[in-house]
Amino acid sequence: MASSTMGDGVSEAQTGKKSKKTKPQVDESELLTVPDGWKEAAFTKDDNPRGLTEESSFATLFPKYREAYLKECWPLVEKALGDAHIKANLDLIEGSVTVCTTKKTFDPYAIVRARDLIKLLARSVPFDQAVRILQDDMACDIIKIGTLVRNRERFVKRRQRLIGPKGSTLKALELLTNCYVMVQGNTVSALGPFNGLKEVRKVVMDTMRNIHPIYNIKTLMIKQELSKDPDLRLQSWERFLPTFRHKNLAKRREPKKKSTKKEYTPFPPAQPESTVDKELATGEFFLRESVKKRKKMEEIKVKQAEALTKKQEERNKAFIPPKEKPLMKKSNKAPAEGKLDIEAIKEKVKRAKTKRLGAPPVPPPASSTTAKKKKKRG
Repeated sequence: MASSTMGDGVSEAQTGKKSKKTKPQVDESELLTVPDGWKEAAFTKDDNPRGLTEESSFATLFPKYREAYLKECWPLVEKALGDAHIKANLDLIEGSVTVCTTKKTFDPYAIVRARDLIKLLARSVPFDQAVRILQDDMACDIIKIGTLVRNRERFVKRRQRLIGPKGSTLKALELLTNCYVMVQGNTVSALGPFNGLKEVRKVVMDTMRNIHPIYNIKTLMIKQELSKDPDLRLQSWERFLPTFRHKNLAKRREPKKKSTKKEYTPFPPAQPESTVDKELATGEFFLRESVKKRKKMEEIKVKQAEALTKKQEERNKAFIPPKEKPLMKKSNKAPAEGKLDIEAIKEKVKRAKTKRLGAPPVPPPASSTTAKKKKKRG
């Protein structure tokens, strides 16, 4: 009996070893990837036949300009939420929308989807796009961009850069991420699959941090092409992705007044001298009050006299004539003394005295030799 049991044990061990060897080896990449066309089963009433024990509700406010649109599409909203047994209420007086569960609600996550639906409608997303949030494979993300940039003009420029010329940048982002993106006011509303929402948030945040969206769009295009290749699924894509460096072309302007830091000393600065210390140093502390007053008056009189002299000098400047420039240039070489004809100068002066304005020219006087000859003849 013992030998038979031992034999059975050996045979079982051998068969176990053989069974381990015959197991087919499964690739890890196949276990990690989801097969194409696979979808998670929808949540039905059979999964939760008893329903919910407590009532849940959410409310959100909407701006005044959305009131007309919500009134138009409200019957469609009630119909869409009625399929999930969610009750909706529109309050136009307070400007709010409220959604709450009912006794027939069986899906516990339906109220969260209804909350996202009213949030999207309040953020100017059209009903045709917002109603997609009720699907299982859809999610939404409302990105707040109002507090990321302090300067209002800079904020408007970066928000417009995200939209692009005629909405081209936003359209490219929607095609690459399979998401619907709506830029409105201080928020960006995105609706689509989870992976796409992750990329949309990254692009929006980088754009508001002064990184152009074209760089992120380029990387998304490369990733989309790489994802089509099954051999590159488990490899790193860093070698294929471009690396953009921030180039600061404009040089930083240096300040006009450069503040130089003083050397650090652990000791505090010396205490400034008080008026009493200064008087003790000069000896004025021991003088009488009358002497002190007399000294102060003398100092004031000296200052007044100096101020008067300065004012007088400034007044006298107006009476000082400016230096005139010489009209004729003085000749460097002076005429020689021997060449001057004094007699000719005297005759010119006499002629000028006898000459009158408009009178005929006076004949020159006869010389002394001619006068003597006339006397001899007579």
